[in-house]
Amino acid sequence: MQDKMFQPILAQMKASAQERVLGVMSGRGEVVASTDYSLIGHVWDRAVTALDERGGSVQMMEYTFKSLQPSSLRHDYAVFVEGEDQTAFSICGIAAVALNCARDFYEEKHNRSTFIKNLLLENILPGDIYARSRELNLDGHQSRVVLLLRQKGQFDNSVLEVLKNLFPDRSRDFVILLSENEIVLVKEVDENTDSTALNKLAVSIEETVKSELMLDCVIGIGTVCTQIRELSVVYREAQTAIEVGKVFDAEKRIVTYENLGIGRLIYQLPTRMCSMFLNEAFKKDDIETLDIETLNTISGFFENNLNVSETSRRLFVHRNTLVYRIEKIKRSIGLDIRCFEHAVVFKVALMVKKYLKSCDDEK
Repeated sequence: MQDKMFQPILAQMKASAQERVLGVMSGRGEVVASTDYSLIGHVWDRAVTALDERGGSVQMMEYTFKSLQPSSLRHDYAVFVEGEDQTAFSICGIAAVALNCARDFYEEKHNRSTFIKNLLLENILPGDIYARSRELNLDGHQSRVVLLLRQKGQFDNSVLEVLKNLFPDRSRDFVILLSENEIVLVKEVDENTDSTALNKLAVSIEETVKSELMLDCVIGIGTVCTQIRELSVVYREAQTAIEVGKVFDAEKRIVTYENLGIGRLIYQLPTRMCSMFLNEAFKKDDIETLDIETLNTISGFFENNLNVSETSRRLFVHRNTLVYRIEKIKRSIGLDIRCFEHAVVFKVALMVKKYLKSCDDEK
């Protein structure tokens, strides 16, 4: 459809181009638009090869060629002008600028992926969202979910291609590159889709990327939204899931916003308030005074629901030894973790400590 956009623009430019033949060639070498209609459909493989080798501008075959600014990660169109002289070179450059501007406008107005991308980044006025979605034949009330895939290490464009192959239905699912290490999947789902089903979807994506490309990634999952205008909110949820997971569950590869629990609340607190909480929670010694063995004991005690007998069995220590350690903790920091209220305070304090440490590491 985009190919047809070039033809009327070229026709208007012909008079200003000293009546020289103008045209546009696709990345495959096919002439898709031209003021000389007989050229349309011709395939110029040599010109494509020359453009790739010589940096996007070449004079050959009695024409001057110049690649258009790519809208994706590769050059997919080039403009050409009749002649191999300096005038042809100048006209070609001007034509490339004009066609790029027209192409950007077309992408903005008619491309669904561009619309979804701008929607995620909140680059569209709220009052225009439903009008634009109707123009693009997008159901504004369809349930959708946003999965954010963040690569670890150096960016590999192959991940984008893998995801596009996994979700080939371009009318319902959108795979969008937002930055050099973030790819978003906006997928239509049933309104009753739960977090378990979304987690299975994310696991299949993570395993495919791992097995086919040997790359590590983390995937954040937002909630299911029923209105297209809510996509930006769900995208931010997926971002939050990754950021919170990085602090409190660094080993996890799949993080769901709905399952962040108290970590989400702590992440939204000002660091000053977190520091005040730690000072109030530990009226005696700081949590830093506890050694690794003691912290492991506390972790096991929490994992076994504050059950002394079960914890001692799982940790392979005598019950009296465990009780002694718990009493030692009480004397050290003033909290008896056998008491549910104190256990909650201590658990939250551990998470707050993690959050403050992550904030310091980012400075």
